[in-house]
Amino acid sequence: MKKIFYITITLVMFVTGCNWMEDFGDTNMNPAATNKPITSALLTNVLSGVGGYANINLTALYCQFFSETQYPDASCYSLNMASPMGTYSGNLYDLENIIITNTDETTKDAAALNGANENQIAIARILKAYIYWTLTDRWGDLPYTDALKGDPNVTYDTQEVIYKALITELTEAVAQFTTGAPIVGDIAYNGDIAKWKKLANSLRMLMALRLSKQYPGATEYAATEFKAALANAAGSIENNADNFNLNYPGGNFRNPYYNMYDGRKDFGESATMTTLLTNLNNDPRQSVFGATVLGEPSSLGVPYGRARAFIDPWCQANPSYTYVFHPNFRQQTSPGYIVTASRVLLARAEAADRGWTSETANTLNLYKAGITASFTQWGLPAPTDAYFSSANVTLPAAFGTNANLQQIATQQYVAYYPDGLQGWANWRRTGIPALTPAPDATNSPKVIPRRYQYGTADYSLTKAGVEAAVARLSGGDKMDTRVWWDKQ
Repeated sequence: MKKIFYITITLVMFVTGCNWMEDFGDTNMNPAATNKPITSALLTNVLSGVGGYANINLTALYCQFFSETQYPDASCYSLNMASPMGTYSGNLYDLENIIITNTDETTKDAAALNGANENQIAIARILKAYIYWTLTDRWGDLPYTDALKGDPNVTYDTQEVIYKALITELTEAVAQFTTGAPIVGDIAYNGDIAKWKKLANSLRMLMALRLSKQYPGATEYAATEFKAALANAAGSIENNADNFNLNYPGGNFRNPYYNMYDGRKDFGESATMTTLLTNLNNDPRQSVFGATVLGEPSSLGVPYGRARAFIDPWCQANPSYTYVFHPNFRQQTSPGYIVTASRVLLARAEAADRGWTSETANTLNLYKAGITASFTQWGLPAPTDAYFSSANVTLPAAFGTNANLQQIATQQYVAYYPDGLQGWANWRRTGIPALTPAPDATNSPKVIPRRYQYGTADYSLTKAGVEAAVARLSGGDKMDTRVWWDKQ
């Protein structure tokens, strides 16, 4: 049963490093070299990398959470050609292997020693949906239906097909869970099936809301799916105890923001973010989001998108600029947040304000609950009445009128920090906050990128598929071309 890790084809194999939790013993194995894949080890490996999907610095630069303090190529929008193939050959194939091993009659009994087969499959489906979501939001059309099957002539599905398939996957995964032996290798929820169901429903709502440009109406596809997920008896993430996060043990498995400053200082909190928080009644979350190199309070954000000739002297002249996170929140063992109550509650507030759900009368409470969850997630006291009543925070209009998006989307932007993948995607969807392109942008036209370009490997190894995908792009394979849901 020896298998090559297919990206979507048999021609390329990426060798990727694996971060394994020490508690799980000698699990640093290559499933391609064993006849008996250890599904608990595969699950641990995938989960250990999921935090990386939520913390990609390039997208945090695009949505202006961060600024570059040296080597400012990415924040000036230099070429962003990249291939998603490494994810197919790595974590996506690990998850496919979990599904295969728990389905195959010759291996499912052995796999069941790591938890009920159906539950392992359901978790793998949820994680696959999350990872595919992060991929399609960056590139657009990608291999999906024919992916992970070893087909060298793989087709690229449209983003519309992918999104609807992912929402179906999440719906079916919730229904698939059953009773049985606890899951082994689950470093996120420790085998708590109720929390996995809440995560799946939450992702389903977030994905549906992402389609609000394509399906804005209260009776259209996005609203229908949002309402169905909200009504699911298993519930959704409503408090921080149910957050989907990773608790890093340190050592070889460290919080990525500890690594950011482990001998380097390439990034700082952007002036865009510090200015926004100052305008939100001196938002206390700034005490978490940034501080000086010594951990002293600071709201001096780093100017965004400036060439090296400007930014190097600026940083030298302003040593009190804000690093990303106060040092207390980027320790080796600091948690990494992926899907949180604040984001889900604010999504519900927006859906209610759009008139998508029957929670219209509860819009204000959902909005306040989402902001409060964001504060308490970071260990801060709940916001005061003065904060909620301040000019840029209070909701100005009647609920259900779709007139409160400015305030709700601004709070979503803050709640997504530092998750650039979601912050960038939500900004593309809403246009909030109003971001100014890098002053020293090198791309043409000088606009904030709206997608990744396909990589050279995609063109050489999946030529027919990628060329068909590019032909469907209205502006071609460019960083300023919009993906399907990013309707103008």
